[in-house]
Parts: sequence; structure tokens; C-alpha cells
Amino acid sequence: MGNITKTIGLSLGADICWPICYEEIIRRLQLAIPHEGNTVNFNVERVTIEPYSLRQHCKYAVVLDRLTHWYHTSREWIKKAIILNDLYVLNNPWAVQSMEKQTTYCAMMKLGLPIPETWMVPPKSYERSKDLDHTLKSYARLFNLGEVGQKMGYPMFMKPYDGGGWVGVTKIDNDGELRASYEQSGKHVMHLQAAVAPHEHFIRCVGLGPQVKLVHYNPAAPLHGRYVEGSSTLSVKDQDWLRKLTIIINSFFLWDFNSCECLSKEGTWYPIDFANPCPDSQVTSLHWHFPWLIKANIRWSIFCAVTERKMRLNQSWEPYFEIAREKASLEEKVEQYATLAEAHFETERFEEFCDQHLAHLDEITWEFFGSDIAKDAIRQKVTALYPPHEVEAFTEHFWQQIQKWRRDEETKIGDT
Repeated sequence: MGNITKTIGLSLGADICWPICYEEIIRRLQLAIPHEGNTVNFNVERVTIEPYSLRQHCKYAVVLDRLTHWYHTSREWIKKAIILNDLYVLNNPWAVQSMEKQTTYCAMMKLGLPIPETWMVPPKSYERSKDLDHTLKSYARLFNLGEVGQKMGYPMFMKPYDGGGWVGVTKIDNDGELRASYEQSGKHVMHLQAAVAPHEHFIRCVGLGPQVKLVHYNPAAPLHGRYVEGSSTLSVKDQDWLRKLTIIINSFFLWDFNSCECLSKEGTWYPIDFANPCPDSQVTSLHWHFPWLIKANIRWSIFCAVTERKMRLNQSWEPYFEIAREKASLEEKVEQYATLAEAHFETERFEEFCDQHLAHLDEITWEFFGSDIAKDAIRQKVTALYPPHEVEAFTEHFWQQIQKWRRDEETKIGDT
């Protein structure tokens, strides 16, 4: 029995600000956590990209992954490390790779969630080949797009069936706009989805393990203003419902870190987009909400590293489908789904762990976000994203939003 060092790897793409903050707060926490007779310390490293043997040892206990969704070299290294080295990763790479929006809509429809009416349409154009020409000539039916639009009703949205980041998303109000959007869609396979309109609330629910952050969202605003500043103003009932939906979706697809978009209309919450297993993590998007992300990442990664949480390699959907087949109300089914989700994320054990070993995280994080290192992390991200003449103004803008968060949190810190 003695000291054990657990190494947490950061597998990064264009991420700049959050890794700096994560690394520095871990350093300031000076963690030495007793576990099963040992004292666990922590080291944080950035994962490099290089040739490797499939039998190569993996030194990481946990990897926070930001590349699996698009960079194949890192994805395949992570798959190898999970299978051969028992690595724990946020998120399961097979689930990220295979579960596009089409699958998620179908699965949640089967669970009884009120997914808006959604159609898939063949792509407007193709990469031509002899085999494809024969297939299309023999089996592709001509269709009237306007008739599809009339069956669905307007307004609607056209969006790629497997896309993200609002790329290729178009709001459509009439037959002419539908045809024009389809003409511009190129080789993408597209969804048409009925709009939830008018809606009362647009909420982005960010889930990280059993932790959920509900953020009012304005997609019409510039990128730096889409996440509305401040805590949720929803009722306790609505907040509880959205938290349950989020952890149900994330546990169903084996996503530790994912965001779910939901719209409310006449008392019903409609999940509209929830295959986002690499959510916004930059201060330039999250601003006031950014410190929550850092703390949630630290809590979940430390918990997984210390307890040696095991990866679930494949989904187990049948327990959810058994509930779906019951003759019960949606509310009753959601309660049962949520029980499965809480068990998957070990919520009770996680909360006890955080209370015992990470009680000082709030104070350390609050102090850090008043530091020069935190402001420089913001400046580095802004410099990478904005033109030179806007760097100082936007650095100050995001810095002041973080300081507003600190003022909002100060009373809570003092009461603990």
C-alpha cells in the first residue's frame, strides 16, 4: 500500500482554453485521495499523435477525448486502448461513430418520447458510378418534394441526418424555400423535421456523467451569445424532467458527455437534437457557463480514475425497450428509464465521492477564475478565433462574463 499516480490524458483538437483551466485547477486542488488502502495522486498530460504498436502499454487511466468524432487516427488508438488496456474514455468511440441523428431519433421514438415528425429524403446529387446508375434507374422512385412538405406542414427544418454544429440547417416556411434548400443540399442525406412553433423555451441540456446543466439557448444570436447568461429560470418540475431526459439519452447511447436540445410547447418538451457527443467546450461559446463545464469535467474524470470505472463496450437497449412496451404513461416510463440511467452513471456513489474528496473544488475554481492564468487562457482562445483588431475587446467581454459568474457564486462559496 502506498502512493499511486493516475494519469489523465487530454486528447485535443482545436481546444485551447478549457485544457489550460482543467490542468491548472487540478494542480491547485493538490489531490491525494485515499482509496482501498492507497493514496491516489494525479498527473495530466496531453495525448500526442504518433505511430504505435497495437500491443503498446497505455499509461492513462482516463482520457478526455475531443477528437474521436472526426480524427480517425486518434479514434483507432482509443479503441485499441479500451480493448487491450482497459482505458476509460469520454465518450465510447463506437457509440460516437455509429449513432447518428437518424438512429437517435428512431430509438427515442421507440421509448415514446415526443420527437417531432421527421422524414428522410434521398440526396439531391450523387457521385456517379456504373453500379449506382443501375441502382437508381431500377429502384429510385421519382417523388414530389412539395407533396412531402404538404404532408409534414410548415414551418420545418432541413438538416443533415448525421451533422452537427448547425451546419446545413435551414428553416423552411413554404414550398419554394423547401425546393430551394433541397437544391442546395448537394450530396448530403437530409432530414426534414417539423418545427416546434411557436415554442416557449429552447433549452440546451449539457450532460457530463450524472451532472446536467440546463442553458437557455438562442440559435439566432451570434455564436458568442447563443448560450444565455445566468441560471435556468424553469420550474423545478421542468428542470427535473429535462435532467432525466438528458441522462436517459446519454446512458442509452453510452455518452458520458453530450448535449440535448429541447423545445417546450404547451407544456410538452420536445427533444429535437441530441446526438451531440462533443459539445461546445470553449469559453467563447459558454462564457458565464464555462466554469461549470470545467468543474463537471474534473469531478467526473477524477471519479472515474479513482474508482477505475469500467467502459461499457456496447449498448444494452433491451431493458429500456422492455419498459417501452409496458402499458404505462410516458411519465411513469421516464421514471423507470431514469432509474436505469442513474444506475449506469452510479449517481449516488458519485455524489458521495465528490462530497468526500472534492468539496474544495468550488472554492478553488472560484479563485482560479480571478487569476491572470484564467484571463490568458481566454485571450489565447479569442486570439485563435477572432481577427486581431477584435482580440482585446472580446477577451475583455468574456472575462467580464466570467467575473459576473464569480460575483453570482460568491455568496454560495461563503455559505459552504
